[in-house]
Amino acid sequence: MEATIEVRDLRKRYGPHTAVDGLSFTVEPGRITGFVGPNGSGKSTTMRVILGLDRPDEGTALVGGRHYRTLRTPLCEVGSLLDAAAVHPARSARDHLLWMAHSNGLPARRVDAVLDLVGLATVARRSAGAFSLGMRQRLGIAGALLGDPPMLLLDEPVNGLDPEGVMWIRGLLRSLAAEGRAVLVSSHLMSELEDSADHLVVIGRGRLIADTSIAELLAAASGDRIELRTAQRREAMTVLTRDGATVAATERDSVTVSGLPAERIIALLTEHGVPFSGIAEHRASLEEAYMELTRDAVDFRATAGAEEGR
Repeated sequence: MEATIEVRDLRKRYGPHTAVDGLSFTVEPGRITGFVGPNGSGKSTTMRVILGLDRPDEGTALVGGRHYRTLRTPLCEVGSLLDAAAVHPARSARDHLLWMAHSNGLPARRVDAVLDLVGLATVARRSAGAFSLGMRQRLGIAGALLGDPPMLLLDEPVNGLDPEGVMWIRGLLRSLAAEGRAVLVSSHLMSELEDSADHLVVIGRGRLIADTSIAELLAAASGDRIELRTAQRREAMTVLTRDGATVAATERDSVTVSGLPAERIIALLTEHGVPFSGIAEHRASLEEAYMELTRDAVDFRATAGAEEGR
């Protein structure tokens, strides 16, 4: 089976509400694909359709070229984590994984191996109901890895993890992708995806907004902007706008300049005696790029400046 997750022209409605509207993308093997979008954009619905938990109204979702429901041993082909709380609270971590393993013909030694891998070996016989959110998250990841699958779908895998856990999952995902697995990660933490993902699929209101590499998205968002730091911000803005630049104040002693190369900015400021302490090409963060892409696709937006106590 080829380790590729494919979504083609997917549509899913719940009554009058269209959750996913003609969505298409591919999760390629050997890389981490971030799956992002505002609340209500259709990410969870899409992942549920891929895993056969919901049926699409139109289109297809395939794992390794097949529908999930046709897989004889799905844990050995697709690992998933959608809800870390989906475990019986009275069952031990080991027993929870043992029944999963038994359902797919996996040996008990594999259960012990993944418990050790996720750092839960010492609490394997403790009831899952006594676990913290981070520990339940690790247990969910252990379940996703139980069958050593070539494809993984993980919804908010760093949720509840401490800093050590975040670093651990980041390294784990990178190593899994390096082994040639297709890894789809849904997350709201842009800073985390910027450090770990190779590719990004952005959706809004059920539709595809962007399907691109992280590097290409950041390059496009950064544009030709220059970050300039100067104690004489007003004077610098006057000089640069006269030469056709677009200048926007950012922090107290800095501005962002578009429309002029760094060499021309330096020459103009030097010519007019405007001192500056730093100049550099602007590098947009993934959060900036994401916010720009999705600003017209946000359905649930809080009112800024609301009065306290209301």
